[in-house]
Formats: sequence, structure tokens, C-alpha cells
Amino acid sequence: MAEQDQLLAGVHLLAAAALERWGLAGAPLRMINHSENVTYLVTPDGAARPAVLRVHRPGYHTINGIRSELAWIQALRADGGVATARAIPARDGAEIQVVEHSGSTRRCVLFEYLDGAAPDETRLVEPFPRLGEVTARTHRHSRRWRRPPWFERHSWDFEHSLGAQPNWGPWAAGPDLDAERRRLLQRLVDLLQRRLAGFGQSPDRFGLIHADFRLANLLVHQGDVRVIDIDDCGFGWFLYDAATAVSFIEHRSDVDELMQAWLAGYRRVAPVSTTEESELPTFIMLRRMVILAWMGSHPDTDLARTEGPGYSRATCDLAERYLGRFG
Repeated sequence: MAEQDQLLAGVHLLAAAALERWGLAGAPLRMINHSENVTYLVTPDGAARPAVLRVHRPGYHTINGIRSELAWIQALRADGGVATARAIPARDGAEIQVVEHSGSTRRCVLFEYLDGAAPDETRLVEPFPRLGEVTARTHRHSRRWRRPPWFERHSWDFEHSLGAQPNWGPWAAGPDLDAERRRLLQRLVDLLQRRLAGFGQSPDRFGLIHADFRLANLLVHQGDVRVIDIDDCGFGWFLYDAATAVSFIEHRSDVDELMQAWLAGYRRVAPVSTTEESELPTFIMLRRMVILAWMGSHPDTDLARTEGPGYSRATCDLAERYLGRFG
């Protein structure tokens, strides 16, 4: 932990230095999340609105990849009917700032602050139709949007999720996996691969997605659902976004009810066939395994430390249930 504390202390100093680029030198910073990146709430003095500073993890996205994310955010706001936080240009007019401090170099982006709160996990059936609806609007925009020729984002196909080139590392390196659990989960992964190959990647099923529509990345404000943190967006199955909505709560007894509520909202905007609907459990397990891999490659993050204990055991329980149904 001492090494991790030292790392975060260095990132904090770099973040403070980055604020000068936006004319916010000396503004108080409070870390609000340490996951793939480190994000801070910035509270300028006076009546100025707060902002959110994202300090990017080295090696995850290129500058062009971040530029591509920001381009989609702008397009979603302008043409997609999706409320999401815009990037704030620095004093030199650039939205992406490369900042060096004490030998460390990071890419930084400042976003506007959006009012709202994450959905209440004790009353999820109520917001899930709105979540499904905003997801469908995102997908509708994705299918129609003419992306810039330089657009560059990760792929979330099988190869880059659980295959030979995983974006977040091999699933077998996940926490608390012994030989018996790995054998069980290998059976699961093999079955997921077969079912996903059969499902296919036609343009009506596979395209540019948010890829992290979990509850922590949603804000509910006066009945509206706002979307934040599109840092993981890339090319994947549209139904993967449905699965991300139940990240970390896949074991709940009301997941089927939540998925039906999500589908009801989605179908207000775009169709989902019964064939596609029947494959939702596959995408839920795909997402579960991708997060297992993420925890293995990000053991020092807040999320891995809080959710990691018991995660592999619960994943195996879900895998046995899935294999019993589809295997």
C-alpha cells in the first residue's frame, strides 16, 4: 500500500500542475475515483462551477484514441440526444493536455461537472427502463454516425476480451483462482466463444458502444439519465452494454427483472429480437469474465480492493449456473 500511496501522491501533484493549463492553478482537488484512470473533483474558488479532471493511465489509450472518444462525446451531445459531460478546452484551445511533473508524464482532460446521483441500488427496477432507453439512443447514434477517418478505439470482440489479446489482461490471472476454478472457468470461456461466434458480428449487432454502462457511470437528475465516463468506448456487441448495467450485481435474484425493465426502455427507441434477447445471459457472463481479468491486472485500484474478495468464487457460482443452462 505504501507504494500505491506514493504513486497516487505523485499523480495528485501532476493533477495540480495540470490545472494551470485551464487557468485553475491552486483550485482544490479531491480524488473521486481510482480505476482505469484517476479522476478528481475540482472546486474553483468563487461562484465558478466545479469540474472533473481525468488523469489518464499511461499506456491505455493513445492521444488519438482519447481524441476519438471526445469526438463521439461531442457528436452524442449534438445529434444523439444523450446527455454527457463535455470536455473543456484549456487556455491553448486543446482539450487534451500532456502534462509532465517530477519525471511522470500523463494525458489530462477536464470535463464539465454534471448534477445528479448514481441510481439507488435498492430501487433499480425504476431507473432501468430509462437506462435502456438512453443506451438505445447511444446505439442509434452509433449506427448512423459517420466517424472521422482518424477514429481509433479498442475492440471488445472475443479476441480482445477473453482471447489471445485481451485489453485488460488474461482472465486466468484474476484474483483467487486455483486450478479447479480455472478448469471450470475455461469451460465457460470455451462455451462463450462458441456462442458468440454463432451470434455473429453483423452491423446490427456489433458496432461502437459505450462498453461501461454500469451504475457508477450514470447520473439520475430530475428524471433524466446522464452518461459519464466513456473512456472504455470501443467496438463490441451492442448487447454487451446491457450486460454492463448489471456489473457486480449479476448474482442478484432480480437480474432477470432488471433486464426486462432495461429491454422495455430500449425497445421504446430500437428493436431487440427475441433471438438477441435469449443471448443476454451470454453477454452477462462475458462482462463478468472481463471484469475478473481487469481485477487481475489492476489489483491496486479501489474497485479491485473493495470488490475483489469473493469475486472469483461468485463468478464460479454464476458459471456453473450458466453451464447448466447452456452447456
